[in-house]
Amino acid sequence: MKPELKRYQATVGKRTITFETGKLAQQAGGAVTVGLDESIVFAAATMGGVREGIDFFPLSVEYEERLYAGGKIPGSFFRREGRPSTEAILTARLTDRPLRPLFAQGMRNEVQVMMFSISADGINPLDILAINAASAAVMISDIPWGGPVGAVRIGRVNGEFVVNPTFEELNASDLDLRLAGTREALLMVECGADEIPEDAMVAALELGHKAIQPLIDVQLQMQAEVGKPKREATFEKATDEINKKVLDRVSAPMNELLDKPLSKAEFYGGMDALKAEIIAELTSVPEGAKPADYPSAKDVSAAFSEAEGKIVRERILSLGKRPDGRTVTEIRPIWCEVDISPRAHGSGLFTRGETQVLTLATLGTLGEAQELDNLSPVDTKRYLHHYNFPPYSTGEVKPLRGQSRREVGHGALAERALEPVIPLEESFPYTLRLVSEVLASNGSSSMASVCGSTLALMDAGVPIKAPVAGVAMGLVTDESGRYKILTDIQGTEDHLGDMDFKVAGTAEGITALQMDIKISGLSTDMMKEALAQAHEARLFILGKMLEVIAEPRSELKPHAPRIITVKIPVDKIGALIGPGGKNIRALQDETKVKIDVQEDGTIYIASVDGVGAEIARQRVEALGETAELGRIYTGKVVRIADFGAFVEILPGMDGLVHISQLDSERVNKVEDVVNMGDEITVMVTGIDPAGKIRLSRQAVLEGWSLQEAQERDSKKSGPRPGGDRGGRSGDRNGRPGGDRGGRSGGGDRRR
Repeated sequence: MKPELKRYQATVGKRTITFETGKLAQQAGGAVTVGLDESIVFAAATMGGVREGIDFFPLSVEYEERLYAGGKIPGSFFRREGRPSTEAILTARLTDRPLRPLFAQGMRNEVQVMMFSISADGINPLDILAINAASAAVMISDIPWGGPVGAVRIGRVNGEFVVNPTFEELNASDLDLRLAGTREALLMVECGADEIPEDAMVAALELGHKAIQPLIDVQLQMQAEVGKPKREATFEKATDEINKKVLDRVSAPMNELLDKPLSKAEFYGGMDALKAEIIAELTSVPEGAKPADYPSAKDVSAAFSEAEGKIVRERILSLGKRPDGRTVTEIRPIWCEVDISPRAHGSGLFTRGETQVLTLATLGTLGEAQELDNLSPVDTKRYLHHYNFPPYSTGEVKPLRGQSRREVGHGALAERALEPVIPLEESFPYTLRLVSEVLASNGSSSMASVCGSTLALMDAGVPIKAPVAGVAMGLVTDESGRYKILTDIQGTEDHLGDMDFKVAGTAEGITALQMDIKISGLSTDMMKEALAQAHEARLFILGKMLEVIAEPRSELKPHAPRIITVKIPVDKIGALIGPGGKNIRALQDETKVKIDVQEDGTIYIASVDGVGAEIARQRVEALGETAELGRIYTGKVVRIADFGAFVEILPGMDGLVHISQLDSERVNKVEDVVNMGDEITVMVTGIDPAGKIRLSRQAVLEGWSLQEAQERDSKKSGPRPGGDRGGRSGDRNGRPGGDRGGRSGGGDRRR
């Protein structure tokens, strides 16, 4: 029996989003499709049992980009989807972040949320649909959860906000803001912007929170009408008695430890020693006592972590004191350097407290841009930012298993922060790859990557629009409503706090924003305060960076390629490339340059050798030239006939030097004067309506003007009896005989 399909709709902005359930994947805990026009995403959510021995919540959120959704076959060797693309990883992270905080603390059941694209119209982005689909799938499932959440995208076109803009509208927008939240507050923000001021960002956030309300209404309706009863889940939490006992025991020594400004090693070392002491003390079973009457090491460890969080947070809220002794708005000491690598095209080292990032820049040709095989209408990317976070950066030893989702996300955030200031392709025709190597980390390494990348770009001589800096903000709250916003959080504050709010931008405005929150939401008043505090911090950090390098270098580094731009007619592109790329390969091999050809006839020549680049430029420019009457060219003999020699005067263009025009003296045989491959200097003396070119070497040897050359040639060209079968009427001595059926002029042969 065919299952009944249930359809629900929500009007978001001026557009309708459709939720459907009941027809697909009925064995999943909950399954939903969400569509906007012809773009559709499927999501399924399922809860399993408890894995033995784990001390964390095993939630996995996965998004799989299926290229059939856009009518595409994957470009890989196997012609099937392989490891997730960067875009798919980012969508999975984007979905995970608002879902995770709404699961109850201590939950240990495995939960898996899986999404994939069913249809992609190339008009509407899929990531926002994925978040709403995942939320709806969990809502109607048997999984206990504190949702729903709604998600929207906000753009700004010509100063007007647009809710859920299309790809075309995003292309014209100076804002790409994605957010998700509950009825009461925001949970997740991800944003790229073109120097948006803080007040405009707050207005966009408020509009976004208002726009998600219909999505929340629909999901609550779905839960009421088709939702499954929620199952009992397993939770792990120390008892109140153990929590109180541990808190009372560690309060004094922990406060004593925190009264001294601590480095990361001192803080964690002191905490670990205290924790080991408490575990040994509270789990020790006296002789004759029952072990069941005493807490386990696992329970004491959990209670210690809770006590640590309470004490650190209370010190911040009551005293304004942070673990390293800073005030809530104080930034850690900063120092920077540039020109670290003599061979890299640009390098910048940024150190803030115990976090250090080295970014290295590489400039390449446009032909080295990344080709994208995904469902977005964007098929290439010329600005790339990669982020590496090795285990030694935190003093640990771990197996290397390739790039993590966190590394992908942090690289994308830094890329988004700098993209608005990268010069346009038309004025700076380079592909740019930046790699941020995290050398030491104690919080905010992604924002240090932004700062290091700005230094590397300026060191490379890239004419960026403005320098960009970034800072990570934190939040500490309690149940009474007290809160403190922290500037430049370190690892401990990120772990124990309620928010990680990253803001990057120029002195003029915001270029990137990312927020992850662990509590039920963030009010717009808190958001305003955090943005204002981040603005002051950003200006301070920019000042420190500009002390090292005030502006981009006026010239590129010696090892960076120089790119020359040449424009040729579109119909000459074939002549440049040649059959199977023969001509362009030969030119690149000869001159040691890289040549990129654009469809509009723009040619980019890249080389670190100025001589080779200049030779290549002359060759390419010659393609756009046409033969001019009276102009003298030096060309190569490309064909010899009885009646003369054909000379290539421009790439792919040759003309005929009649035997009578080869020398000042009479020539009996063409080979007596020239041979194949010889270079000779000739004058263009004639171009007929068909484009055939007539050349004269004699005119050059004797220094004739064009008029003189044409007059002398015409005197020698009187008609002879019997015709000349299309050849010339005679040689320079006026003798008959013609040119034995040869051509009367050169041609514009394309080889």
